[in-house]
This record gives sequence, structure tokens and C-alpha cells, in this order.
Amino acid sequence: MEFFIETLVGGLLAGTMYSLVAIGFVLIYKASGVFNFAQGAMLLFSALTFVTLHEKGLGFLPALLVTAAVMALGAVLIERWVLRPLVNRSQITLFMATLGLSFILEGLAQGLMGAEVRALDLGIEDTPLELGGVLLSRFDLVAAATAGVLVAVLALLFNRTRIGMSLRAVADDTQAALSIGIHLHRIWQIVWAVAGWVGLVAGLLWGARQGVQFSLSLVVLKALPVLIIGGFTSIGGAIAGGLIVGASENLAEVYLGPSIGGGITPWFAYFLALAFLYIRPAGLFGERAIERV
Repeated sequence: MEFFIETLVGGLLAGTMYSLVAIGFVLIYKASGVFNFAQGAMLLFSALTFVTLHEKGLGFLPALLVTAAVMALGAVLIERWVLRPLVNRSQITLFMATLGLSFILEGLAQGLMGAEVRALDLGIEDTPLELGGVLLSRFDLVAAATAGVLVAVLALLFNRTRIGMSLRAVADDTQAALSIGIHLHRIWQIVWAVAGWVGLVAGLLWGARQGVQFSLSLVVLKALPVLIIGGFTSIGGAIAGGLIVGASENLAEVYLGPSIGGGITPWFAYFLALAFLYIRPAGLFGERAIERV
């Protein structure tokens, strides 16, 4: 029984890493209806910027603040040069624009900061910690705590501030929000900046685990099942979806893997997501797609 609990809890904690990536998607999709395929490139760009600044001699906090400022500036430029000219275009056009943006960001990162693998040490040891007879990863515990704090901060931002009220108004009815004077482009800039900061947090944690390298942008592929299961419009759904994916992957690998030769982890999340598409297409906490301006 202890081994089952250890496997389950380990998977739940690992799933929070997927949730951190998925939250960035949710923020942008909820505000504008745009599926931002460039979220992975933003994650990579932020992590690579932080590592480069840190290697140049900046301390951890200054490098973090400068990187956050870079991501905020990037959000303003993306809204002005990519999104604003494409207002009222089809969803597939917006998706293709973010796909192109992802390649631009990756190329820009490679040109400015190089393509070699960079080590990132956050001072968090990935060693086992025994709690109640169950061995857990210290790194996964920190990642889970970080995800919890991030969700709490986002909840306060979007539920207790004027910016949050404006965001909810835009998400509920774009035309009505415009009619009462809400500045749509400013809301998009803020949301993309916040998504960039979320990507920075996720990029630092993923980069510390597997190194800051260009394959880091492919983490978005693992976020897709999380979004399908949890829903594209719910931060809580992103957390729930990540937990489900992490736990099911761990349990399937341990209990089903030996009987079919192993190798379940790379594809099981997509199998689970496909099942959810048949059962609940909008996800556990999602809404049906709404056309945006």
C-alpha cells in the first residue's frame, strides 16, 4: 500500500510541472480565444534570458526582474505587431500567427544567446525526502508549492482587482466589454505579460530539471493533454488536468508497463486526453469555445 501511495503522490507532484505550462495557455485563451502555440517558445526564451543574464554576473533576483521586464516588453510588442493587425480574423489565422511567432522567438533566442545546453541551478536538490514513510522528491515538492503560490496570486489578481474584473468581462462578452470602455488591447498586453511570467516560472523549474536547451519548448506538447482534460478556460482545470496526467502516467507505467513492455509514459497522457474528448469534449472545467474579437 505504501508503494502505491508513493507512486500516486509522486505522480501528482510531477503533474504540477505540466500544470505550470498549461496555465500560460489558459490565460491567453480565456482572454482572447487564441490558442497560443508560442507559449513553449516563450518558456524557452525566458529561461534562456535568465540563464544568460545570470552567467553575465547578475545575481538571481536582478536577473529574474530583468527577465520579467523583457517578457513584459515582449508582450506589448506581440500585441501591437502580431495580434492587433489580425483582429477579426479567423481562429486558424491567429493560431498560425502564434505558430510563426514560436519559430521567430526560438530563432531570436538562438541568435542572441546561442544554442548550447545551459545548466541551471536553483539550489533545489532533486533528492528523496521521507514523509510518513513515503519517499517524495524534494524538487517536486518545491514545484508543487510554487504552483500553489502562483495559482493563489493569479486568483487574487483576477478576482480582487480592476484588471481581473476587466479580464472576466472580456472573457464573458467581448463586445459588451468594449461598449463599457474596457481597453481590449491593454487587457491583451497584460494577459500576455502574465502568461510570459508564468512561462518564466515554468521555464526555470523545467530548465533546472533537464537543462535549458531548445527541446524545452517541446514541453508544450505535454501541456495539450492537460488542457484537453482540464479545459482551456480554467486555471483550476489546468491544475486538475496536470494532477490527473501526472498520477495516471506514474500508475500506468508501474502497474501496466511491465505487462506490455514499458514505455507508457510518452503516450499515455494522449490516450487519456482522447478518451476525455469522447466523454467530455470541453474538459472537466472548460467552457465551449467562444468567438472573440
